[in-house]
Amino acid sequence: MRRPIPLALIVAIFALSGTVISPAQASAGPCKPGQGVNLRGKDFTRGAQLPVTLRCADLTGAKLNGVELIQKDLTGAILRGASLRQANLTQATLKYADLRGANLTEADLGQMHADHADLRKAILVDAEAGQAEFPHADLTGAKLTRAELTQVNFTNAKLVDADLEESTPGQLKARKADFTRAKLREAKMSQANLRNATFKDADVREVEFTQAELDGADFTGALVEAASFIQADDVDLTGAKGTPTGLTVPLPTSLPDLDIFGARETNAPQDEPIQSGGPSVGLVMVVLSAVGLALTVVAWGVSAQRRSRRNARFVLMRNGAEENITRLGEEIDQLDYEFQVSGRGGMTADRDWRLALDAYEAAKQALLVARREEELHFVARAVQDGRAALARLRPRVH
Repeated sequence: MRRPIPLALIVAIFALSGTVISPAQASAGPCKPGQGVNLRGKDFTRGAQLPVTLRCADLTGAKLNGVELIQKDLTGAILRGASLRQANLTQATLKYADLRGANLTEADLGQMHADHADLRKAILVDAEAGQAEFPHADLTGAKLTRAELTQVNFTNAKLVDADLEESTPGQLKARKADFTRAKLREAKMSQANLRNATFKDADVREVEFTQAELDGADFTGALVEAASFIQADDVDLTGAKGTPTGLTVPLPTSLPDLDIFGARETNAPQDEPIQSGGPSVGLVMVVLSAVGLALTVVAWGVSAQRRSRRNARFVLMRNGAEENITRLGEEIDQLDYEFQVSGRGGMTADRDWRLALDAYEAAKQALLVARREEELHFVARAVQDGRAALARLRPRVH
């Protein structure tokens, strides 16, 4: 959800505070190695008390199985090889955290924020991660087997060689995500936003892409055997392998000649000659019925065209509204990053900051329930309120 911040902007922010950071430090996030408290290898599973501040803490190899970390700020923390089995990280902040090889089996990660986090080869088997945020995160080789990933945000995330078999990523947000060689067999990806996502050489056999947005998605070399694409938008399976289901099958270009009763015409001779004379009552009724049927079909066709145009217009407007929400989220994310790198994290308690976050959530909810064009007005209003709150907040930050 974040757009790259120019290095010049980051340097300017720190210059105002009397501190200049290197490009390496800027790319690594708001922490320097060893800046936080040293808790390497500590065991917190037997009631040991955690420090109040875990921001930038070094928890390499620490044991945190079953530990309550609800709403904890672990921004920039080092958790390489740490054990967090069944830990509760609900609404915790792990932006820029290093979780390489960490074990989060059966952990509760609901609404966790892990923007730009490093989760390479992390273990998230059976994890509950509904509505978690992983934009720009690196989950290369991560194991997410059977993980609950409903409404998770993987925008611009890297999931190369990740294992998501039997996971449930319904309504996933994974625009521009990289699933190259990922294992997704039997994953539930209904109503997911997968625009411009990459599935090169991925295993998507029996995956449910029902009503998913797949505009620009790349399935080159992917195994799509028995994958379901029912009502999926803009599917392009060029270069894919296997036979999927749910794709529209072209109708035959020609039909056999039929008479008015639907029987195939034939030039075979008649046993008895047809008597000449005026049309019979039965023939007149048949003709009138055919005319009535034709008029009905025409009226239905006009109505269907109107519905089709209306639905197409709604889809276009909905996509525009979703892009506006995404941009608002990126603006919030960028300002939050500026808070972190400038040491002004306390600004997140500002009333306008809360208003911006509430407006962002309201916009997402309004988009989720919108079914008609006029209902998208609520989305636009919420986005407008959020941007107005950010506009009031920026002068006080800079």
